[in-house]
Amino acid sequence: MRGFMAVEGVTGDLIKVVSLLGAGVVAVPLFRRLGLGSVLGYFSAGLAIGPYGLGLFGNPESVLHVAEFGVVMFLFIIGLEMQPSRLWNLRREIFGLGVAQVTLCGALLTGVGVVYGLPLPAAFLAGMGFVLSSTAVVMQMLNERGETSTPQGQQAVSILLLEDLAIVPLLAIAAFLAPFKNSSDDAWLSFGIGLACVAGLVAAGRWLLNPMFRILALAQAREVMTAAALLVVLGSALLMQLGGLSMAMGAFLAGVLLSESSFRHQLEADIEPFRGILLGLFFLAVGMSLDLGVIVREWALIALSVLAFMAVKATGIFIVAKLFKSKTREAITRVALFSQGGEFAFVLYAAALSAGIFDAHINAVASATVILSMALTPLLVIALDRYLPPEETSLDGVDVADGLNGRTLIIGFGRFGQVASQSLLARGFSVSIIEVDVELITAAADFGFKVHYGDGTRPEILHASGAGQAEAVLICVDNRATSDRIVAVAQENFPHAKLFVRAYDRGHAMDLIRVGVEYQIRETFESAMAFGTAVLLGMGVPEEEAREIAEDVRRRDEERLDLQVASDIHAGGNLVRGNAPTPAPLTKPTPAPLTKPKAAGKIHGNMPDDYGE
Repeated sequence: MRGFMAVEGVTGDLIKVVSLLGAGVVAVPLFRRLGLGSVLGYFSAGLAIGPYGLGLFGNPESVLHVAEFGVVMFLFIIGLEMQPSRLWNLRREIFGLGVAQVTLCGALLTGVGVVYGLPLPAAFLAGMGFVLSSTAVVMQMLNERGETSTPQGQQAVSILLLEDLAIVPLLAIAAFLAPFKNSSDDAWLSFGIGLACVAGLVAAGRWLLNPMFRILALAQAREVMTAAALLVVLGSALLMQLGGLSMAMGAFLAGVLLSESSFRHQLEADIEPFRGILLGLFFLAVGMSLDLGVIVREWALIALSVLAFMAVKATGIFIVAKLFKSKTREAITRVALFSQGGEFAFVLYAAALSAGIFDAHINAVASATVILSMALTPLLVIALDRYLPPEETSLDGVDVADGLNGRTLIIGFGRFGQVASQSLLARGFSVSIIEVDVELITAAADFGFKVHYGDGTRPEILHASGAGQAEAVLICVDNRATSDRIVAVAQENFPHAKLFVRAYDRGHAMDLIRVGVEYQIRETFESAMAFGTAVLLGMGVPEEEAREIAEDVRRRDEERLDLQVASDIHAGGNLVRGNAPTPAPLTKPTPAPLTKPKAAGKIHGNMPDDYGE
């Protein structure tokens, strides 16, 4: 009987693990496909399997405590990217922008709490808890938008770092405001212990961690390096927690101390899988923690709290952003990202509850307000991207295309266009260049290139750029849809000009052939051909033979492309993937598998349309 109960307990735990993984695997791809983002998918999945959904988890707090390590590891990886010199360069954003936002928003939100009738200590902690935006949500949204490394993304990271640091004094204030607070001697003792833990962590990072990883690297045991990486993250978090500080701050500090280590990339690779899984688990646990019973009973109060706290915090964020001379769109984007509460609010509210500053009702309402605000953030960002018009590009110091008359016109001056222009300039042809990326235009000017601002999809811009006189128009943009629009406009308005087009992939090349451009080339084809030839030479194949093989592969590719286009046209324009006729085997057999007739048929006869990309 006891053995059966043990097996039943193991089965129950396994069901919970499977349900957690299954909920994330099902919900996240679905929500991302709908354009709602992964964070909202995790929240919804957690709500579905939590106490107020299927009831698979009766105690979501236990999951939340484990999942908080996802945030800890996330901050460790952020720390790895923040070298001390980089942090010093961000000092204005961290201690200027960050302090200003936390201070103003904290004052405004404390006022909201007072208006709600809370005592001043409770109003202060409720407001300051909401000030601490969710590092997990904001960073996830920045990653999904590809903005982490942009100047705006770095400002966001700076604000998050300051807010994470702010949890330390806020917890101390919560202890000080407690009706039955500790003696001053105990307070000074706690402060001394926390300071000693920080000093110990800094000393370990400075003199212990790098030698330790060097010794472990000599052992050449990958699993030991992974274990050591986890040891560093969790050990630093534990040390900070023992000192009464934030686990996340300890992990971040450890990451900063290792940011200039030669083992930084290895550490990041070892931690990343754990970080991703635990961070997803954290979002699931937050969704489970949403108390629908409290929301049903106090729906009017909670709805009003969410609107009031988010609106007031958004006002404070916008004011600070404009004071620090951010553009309007940047300020609105920061509002959308930061106007929610965060995971550290739960820590602060728990401290306020244990200190007697919050009662159970205030804690439940405040926690529900924070969770709902976190769930609304992805929707705010989606609405921002969809309905906010793009900010007008500043053309200060940039010449707009007008009255150009080069023999050739290049549209798009990225990496491809820059290389393509070299031969024309070396031969002495007059070249006009237009581009829509202002930063790229400015950078090109530093290297002596005169690039004008102009949108090649507009016929009047092409006319002003000299397309009416140009013998050749080189379309070098990196976006397939934009390229197709330029081709259509040029063929309709400037039929005399020869069009040379950068193709995105094989399917795009076939479309360009069908519309009759003079020349097209897949953007990676020739570089890949040169790469393959270099590999043959490196493997000992004679140069003449390597050249013949490359020419034969190039000829076969052209034949296959022509056959696929002809087959598509014959079928009414509907290309059937994988059914293109198989070209003849290579004309010169070599020992390589590529040249064997059987292998050639296998390789070339069933290639997808993006072969060679």
